Amino acid sequence: MKTKIAIAILIVLGVLGALSGIKTLQIKKLIETGKSFVQPPESVSSATVREEKWQGTLTAIGSVTAVQGVTVTPEIPGSVREIAFESGAIVNKGDLLVRLDTSSEDAQLRALEAQAELARITVARERTLRNQNLIPQSELDSAEATLKQNQANADVLRTTIEKKTIRAPFAGRLGLRLVNLGQYLEAGKPIAALQSLDPVYVEFSFPQQELAQLKTGMRVGLTTDSYPGRQFDGKLTAITPNLDPSTRSVGLQATLANSDQLLRPGMFARVELLLPEEKKLLVIPSTSVLSAPYGDSVYVIESKAGTNGAPSSLVVRQQFVRTGRSHGDFLSVETGLKPGDRIVSAGIFKLRNGMAVTENNELKPKNDLAPRPSDS
Repeated sequence: MKTKIAIAILIVLGVLGALSGIKTLQIKKLIETGKSFVQPPESVSSATVREEKWQGTLTAIGSVTAVQGVTVTPEIPGSVREIAFESGAIVNKGDLLVRLDTSSEDAQLRALEAQAELARITVARERTLRNQNLIPQSELDSAEATLKQNQANADVLRTTIEKKTIRAPFAGRLGLRLVNLGQYLEAGKPIAALQSLDPVYVEFSFPQQELAQLKTGMRVGLTTDSYPGRQFDGKLTAITPNLDPSTRSVGLQATLANSDQLLRPGMFARVELLLPEEKKLLVIPSTSVLSAPYGDSVYVIESKAGTNGAPSSLVVRQQFVRTGRSHGDFLSVETGLKPGDRIVSAGIFKLRNGMAVTENNELKPKNDLAPRPSDS
């Protein structure tokens, strides 16, 4: 019995040893296969780092403001008798907006005009009598003073009536109507906003280090998220004589034509001020830059010599760069590259340092200094 058990144990151990040997051989073969495996190269698009002349620019964030803009209000109180405009209407200078009730003032004015007419007749009569030495000079002087006082009282009332007739102080577009017929308006109560929209200003600022480069008349380009792909052109028209003591920045104002009234006061804008001189810069497509928290980088394509007579291959090397200005689909590079370097322009997210690649520029994305997307 013991002999049979021993034989069974030996058979089991033999089977286990054979299986272990087979598995060991399989694992060794897999390891050797893995060591000899070469990952096929990734297909990428490429671009050449080139040197170009770009016009110098300064960029800032600004805000659109109206050349003229007010909230129309009455100077004196009164009840609304007539409203002569609609919300959002375009008006010319002097157009009637609101007329307040002037019935009491009209009646008083007629009485004052009658008094002034009587005083004028009295002056004419007493001047004749004075020429004939029939009355003293003091009576004529008193009559003339009465005439002037009556005329002045009538003028004051005419001014009050005119102030109750509220007109547009300049041409522009009105905002929402804030009053109703019959409403009693206190002095200073808003009636409607009035903005002159052509031209418009854009206000922005630059740090004091740029002050020496600034001069009125320089060209300004403005873009806004409201109209993607469109640039509005204008000129720098004003530079503040003093700097902001808290930010040490100089305030600037540019004027832009706005005949189609697309730009509205209060609109956020990106401003680009064009400097007169051009600068030589290294330029690469913006799609070639891989941004990360630790810095921007590109993949440089290099040739690697083959071993044991094998042909040379292309590999990529991750290179950290410092980028500068953007212009259309391109970025300028300040450090990290040199003219003539070939870099990956599309397909960077699937790469790692030292990976083999092949160049395929058949489907290379088109880059433009002034892109105009078809769906913009």
